[in-house]
Amino acid sequence: MTQQAEPIVHGFPHLDTVRASLTALYRRLSYDTVSLFAASVRPEAVDFPADEDLYLGAQRVARVMVQHFRLPDARMIVSFRDMVHAGNVELAAGPEYFIELHSRFRTDRRDIGAVLAHEVMHVYLHRLDLEFRGTRDNEILTDTATAYLGAGWLLLDSYREEPAVRGERLIMSASKLGYLTPEEFGYVLAKRALAFGDDIEPWFTSAQARDAYRTGLAQAQEDLRRPPLAHCGWAVRRRYAHDRRAGSALPSAPYAFEGSGPMRVSFPCPTCHQRIRVPVRGRMKARCGLCRTVLECDT
Repeated sequence: MTQQAEPIVHGFPHLDTVRASLTALYRRLSYDTVSLFAASVRPEAVDFPADEDLYLGAQRVARVMVQHFRLPDARMIVSFRDMVHAGNVELAAGPEYFIELHSRFRTDRRDIGAVLAHEVMHVYLHRLDLEFRGTRDNEILTDTATAYLGAGWLLLDSYREEPAVRGERLIMSASKLGYLTPEEFGYVLAKRALAFGDDIEPWFTSAQARDAYRTGLAQAQEDLRRPPLAHCGWAVRRRYAHDRRAGSALPSAPYAFEGSGPMRVSFPCPTCHQRIRVPVRGRMKARCGLCRTVLECDT
């Protein structure tokens, strides 16, 4: 797992991979299994007071993650050392897994839960045999899964700006954990909130994390206003009507028309992003077969 060493990237540069990760999660786990994670890890479960023994506390928080992700017979052994990354896990056959955390967490314990959430998710996905090709995409899958399955709000809360001393100057220093941008973490968490009603915004201790969550929420809500969904705005609705008459759409459009008699339109489900195909026949309800979301459409 990475710890930020360069200027923090903002926005949504990995959005396609994030959406593909959500689809992969639903396909591999099923709607019923994903729904088991409707409640997030609570702040008090991962609180790490300064007077608690470092190793016993790390083991305790790791056990919280193991239990949250319903990992059977998985014992996490946590150690600390100097290294490039914030954390690392040895993905052996089990039943014991060895997790290493950066030495800086010996004294700054605030984000131990965030790192352990990410590393235990690596174990969870390993057991599912779910991975993407390439390190970058696979780490984005891990971050997305951690956030969507209820522990990733800790990763977003690691994003903060604080005063720091550099030489003789006092500057504002920004830091974060994970491969997603803060806004992308916010997007996934907002998707989760919209799907399960699990709003974790009051739990953020970082003002910067809260702002990123709200930006991600706006992006997630925009997914609900794309044609042929019934709540889209008039401008995109006019464009959709034009494309429907022509029987084709631009490659950049979030929908595509197929066939001519009868014509069908396909578009991504705003929850899991699997493509849905429905007849072009006006107002109707569509149900995603993967995540079971019922959508009001005007095709």
